[in-house]
Amino acid sequence: MPSLYSFGPFVLEPANRRLSANGRPVELSGRYLDALVLLVVEEGRLVTKARLLDEVWKGVPVTEEALTQCVRSLRKALGDEAGRPRFIETVPRHGYRFIASVTAAETAEANSDAAPFEPRPRRDRRQALSHFLGMGRAGLIGGGAAGLVGGLAYGFAGVAESGAGGALSGLVVLAALTAVIGMIGGSSVGFGVGAAAFASRNRGAWQALGGACGGMLIGGLVRLAGLDAFALLFGSAPRTMTGAGEGMALGAAIGVGVWITRARRRRTALTFGALLTAAAGAGATLLGGRLMGGSLAALEAQFPSARLELGRLGALFGEPTFGAISQAVTAGLEGGLFGAAMVLALHIEQQQQGLGAPPDRP
Repeated sequence: MPSLYSFGPFVLEPANRRLSANGRPVELSGRYLDALVLLVVEEGRLVTKARLLDEVWKGVPVTEEALTQCVRSLRKALGDEAGRPRFIETVPRHGYRFIASVTAAETAEANSDAAPFEPRPRRDRRQALSHFLGMGRAGLIGGGAAGLVGGLAYGFAGVAESGAGGALSGLVVLAALTAVIGMIGGSSVGFGVGAAAFASRNRGAWQALGGACGGMLIGGLVRLAGLDAFALLFGSAPRTMTGAGEGMALGAAIGVGVWITRARRRRTALTFGALLTAAAGAGATLLGGRLMGGSLAALEAQFPSARLELGRLGALFGEPTFGAISQAVTAGLEGGLFGAAMVLALHIEQQQQGLGAPPDRP
């Protein structure tokens, strides 16, 4: 790589990580300078959005809004305008092209066999750690919100037995239980998905694997804790309830959803998250697994004295009891709710870590 590139009044020195105009330094953040180097080196050729995201934000998945903010800042530093570009041209829906004439040269002190420029790895590791922790936090919020809404929905659907104070107390306890389980499961899946930031390549696969591992681990632990919680709440615990397999399916679907929607709008993230995890939840049930509704049904069948009335819910789906169809449908709804909340929360976290990128509009 040449030691400097000149275009207009600007001189770009990749090895020295410096941009100057008429001999005066121009301030740019490290990421933005990396993006400018890539555009200038590819003078006149299209640089796709995917390539910019992969090569500039190494190890840190960000959204397309971060890239938009990056180009906006570069144009401001270069005195360029999107409507009448002199340096950076937008190729709608595809990427960007550096259109100014560039002269490449070597400085007198340049070493001809100098190593090519690479982003500083230590900064990337710090950013990856920050991303990892942020994704765990976002997962806790998203999972807790989904658990709370799901518990309230089951309560209002009449799952908890009515009676003098029984309906209200059952609603409160059920909502609290599902919220706590959602927070624990959501944070675990969030950490698993966020761990992909430490990978240098194939981050989509690592996000899916990380989400699956986080879901499987916490699914197994939640099953053990859930058995005790059910015993405290209802006096007995079911022999079968949601566990590692169901958690793995939902976690993997969430990881895939986060990767697919990394450069898309929040509405798209919400939709993809709901569809992927709804399919995973319903599929897990059809294969013999159980989510919350199935676990409650198992408890009711095993212990008729438990304060549950799943038959009301089954009637909504045309079944006299809470049967296979009811379980599959409610599992899909549960998975869709959990996935939508999780993917949206993780998507927003990625936006906020996108070097100040503004949130997108629905």
